[in-house]
This record gives sequence, structure tokens and C-alpha cells, in this order.
Amino acid sequence: MADIKIGRMQLGPVMTNCYFLYREGSSDCVFFDPADTGHYIFEALGERGFSVGSIYLTHAHFDHIWGCNELRDLAGCRVHALEEERVLCENPRANVSEQSGRPYTVRVDEYFRDGDVITESDITFRVIATPGHTVGSSCFYVEEAGILISGDTLFQESIGRSDLPTGSGPTLIRSINDKLMKLPDETRVYPGHGNSTTIGYERENNPFIE
Repeated sequence: MADIKIGRMQLGPVMTNCYFLYREGSSDCVFFDPADTGHYIFEALGERGFSVGSIYLTHAHFDHIWGCNELRDLAGCRVHALEEERVLCENPRANVSEQSGRPYTVRVDEYFRDGDVITESDITFRVIATPGHTVGSSCFYVEEAGILISGDTLFQESIGRSDLPTGSGPTLIRSINDKLMKLPDETRVYPGHGNSTTIGYERENNPFIE
């Protein structure tokens, strides 16, 4: 079976990391967190020979969703998010887009649940609900490739903020310690902002890890 590869784009006003997963040699990819300018994502991937088979959201803050509806319409694919994130997807004040001067809501086609095992574009990943940054934040673990798409839950030597609507600091820390720290040390973590890291490195160097 061909290796799973990951690509990154940095988009939007706060340089959000947008990721796409694909199998080597395949033109179909799964896209995570279309942060802005959906037409740019669509065209840039097309120039590289990729088509977007599906879109998954780690959470629905404005800086992770502003390109979502346009990319979905251009690609003709479906958008997915954790069920608990519905309030942010549908409310521009809750997702902070209204306060940021560009009110926005996401038209989610299908909501998933914690623990769901999903296969898209011949890639299988597990949903790990990690509430705290938002009530419906989630991470996606690709066991075969040792990859974790962590959104704004876990960063290199830091964690996501918890002072925005539906956030909770104690819940966030509990999510990381109880769920993400159960993953193998060699798991490569791809966060919503900043550089990639590993679970093992964070276990030893992140001041929020117990």
C-alpha cells in the first residue's frame, strides 16, 4: 500500500495551518481546516494534480473556516465536523467571525462523533474529541502513518487558548492529558498554528502536560 503523505498551506490573517492528506500516487485528498480563500486552495491543489474528496474541521473558529463553503462548492465535496461543534458552525458570534469583521457560518453536511473511525480517499483516521479550546474541538489520528492533526488543541510547547466562547482551560488540559498523551511518542503532531512536533517531545517539554 502506498505511503500516506501530508501537505500544508498557511492561510488567513493569523497564518492558520491547513493540511491535506493523500496516498502517494493518488490525486484524491482529504482537506483539513480551509482557513480562507477557498478558490485559492482549489486552484493551488488543482495545479498540483489534486482534487478535494472531503473537508474535515478540527473546530469552527473563524480562522479555520473562512474558506470552507467556497472550497466545498468548487470541489463538490462534503464538510464534516464534530456534533458538539454545531453551535460554532452555525453562529457567527460563537465562532468569533462576527467580532473579526466578517460574519460567517459553515454548512456542515455530516457531523461525526468521538471515536468514529472514518475512511476517506483511501485513508483511515480516528476521531478524538478534545473539548476545551471549543466545546467541539477534535483531533484526527492516522495510526498507519503516525500522524495527528491537532487543530488548536495542542501546539509545540503550548496549548490552545480557552477564553473564547465554549472554551474551558481545565477541560482542554484534561483532553490533552487523558487522550492525546495516550498516543505513541513517535506520533507526529500537526497543529493549527506553528511548527509540527511529536507526542514524545510534548510529553517532556510542554509545561501543560502532567
